[in-house]
Amino acid sequence: MILRPAIPKDAPVIAQIWNREICDGVSTFNSVEKPDDEVASQIAACGPAFRVAELGDQVIGFATFFPFRNGVGYAHTMEHTIYLDQSARGKGAGRALMLELEQVAKGQGVHALVAGIGGENAAAIAFHAAIGFEQVGKMPQVGRKFDRWMDLVLMQKIL
Repeated sequence: MILRPAIPKDAPVIAQIWNREICDGVSTFNSVEKPDDEVASQIAACGPAFRVAELGDQVIGFATFFPFRNGVGYAHTMEHTIYLDQSARGKGAGRALMLELEQVAKGQGVHALVAGIGGENAAAIAFHAAIGFEQVGKMPQVGRKFDRWMDLVLMQKIL
């Protein structure tokens, strides 16, 4: 497995992975699919903070971070997102991506990473706990998807 910065030509595969979760999953409350050009723009905006895991010559997952909130007081706190192709789950790619992402974040002066996780996504909560994130909050019924209200779990890791 190779971990590397994402490049614009990765956008269609990243969009496919992301859109599968948008359409079918509970890890995001977003219900609007991401077009390839929007993903390419995010890759360009995030630069080295947008990483992919590649097996053979196929992208199998991605992770990135972005500002947690606006304002200079939050400049050293970032929120991250990570998604894997279903075939890559449970095989170490997520852990490797997060380790890589944490190193990039540290290199950019990030002090804390935050994860906003759908409360129904027990696997993501367990994954983050296993890599050192701590649950710091739960916001009941702040998201809506699949015609129901969903909780948001906030987890944090000090780098």
